[in-house]
Amino acid sequence: MVENALVARAAALMELGRNDEAKEVLGRRLAEDPDDRDALVTLARCHLNARTFQGTVDATDRVLAQDPDDYGALVVRTYGLRRLGRPEEAESAARAAIRVSPESWRGHAALSEAVGAYRPRWPETLEAAAHAVRLAPEEPFAHYTMWKAALLNGRGDIRRQAVLATLRIDPDDAWALEEHAALQAADPSKKLPEVADGYATALAADPSSRSLRSGLDRTVFRMLRGTRWIALLCVVLAGVAVDLFPADGEAKELPLPIGTRLYAIALMGVAWGFGAWRRYRRLRTGVRLSVRSLVRREFWARLVLGQAVWSTLCGLLVAAVPWTDRGIPQALFWAGLIPTLLTIWFERAALRS
Repeated sequence: MVENALVARAAALMELGRNDEAKEVLGRRLAEDPDDRDALVTLARCHLNARTFQGTVDATDRVLAQDPDDYGALVVRTYGLRRLGRPEEAESAARAAIRVSPESWRGHAALSEAVGAYRPRWPETLEAAAHAVRLAPEEPFAHYTMWKAALLNGRGDIRRQAVLATLRIDPDDAWALEEHAALQAADPSKKLPEVADGYATALAADPSSRSLRSGLDRTVFRMLRGTRWIALLCVVLAGVAVDLFPADGEAKELPLPIGTRLYAIALMGVAWGFGAWRRYRRLRTGVRLSVRSLVRREFWARLVLGQAVWSTLCGLLVAAVPWTDRGIPQALFWAGLIPTLLTIWFERAALRS
């Protein structure tokens, strides 16, 4: 049977997320032929995408009135009924779909969705999802069903496998990229640049995602917070080089030789070069843009960066100026050290609480 051109166009619009336009096109087709089952099933899917679940059920009612064994209608109906809080009917529709076509994976995926309404039966969701994956190992939605069932059953290992399998099939899958980014963020062994890169990759696939933007902002902020430790190291390096707090009878004569002071400044440059600049340059463009955007938008990001600059400046002044007395450089040392340390301590206390 040749697919109607209007139905094909509506399906293409749905793939682009343009559900309202798809409904309009389907309305034109159903005005020509109110009993076009393909158009009605596509309309049911359109309502499902738009989360108007009663519309999904109403459209499938019209299909099943013509053919009670229409496989596509039974599968889509399962999801609509499940979302309307009618789990018994949803399970009945899914099992009817499996009876019609037992070797088709979509019916088993729908059954997994339907059974997920019953907490004591959550292990069955995993079994049905696994059956769907066995029947269609190259279908991303089958792996999404497995991920969802694993989430209900607390199986983090299977969740990860489902995400990785989806990315193997479709490296640009927006859901899988977002979930992979979240898994990386929860992994303590992952470095912040890796986590940020994961969020940026997922955000490129789904630029409108607020959760991804929020996750990337949180990761970038943590990276900015880390720069303060580099700045504090600079203060300590300067204090040691200038011998600000000598033991009795062992004080170096001031001013220190220019070579000693330049050596301290060079060490500060190395700390910033390897600890921040080199890492920053290796970040993908999207993450670097996020760093700049966050600094422009958020006061706390500007405060953190300002503290890093202030502490580093204090360290530079201590090391660069040929001081003849230790009083002023000691004051600069404490001015660069104490405010930043206090802020870090208060932040950690707030996070613990």
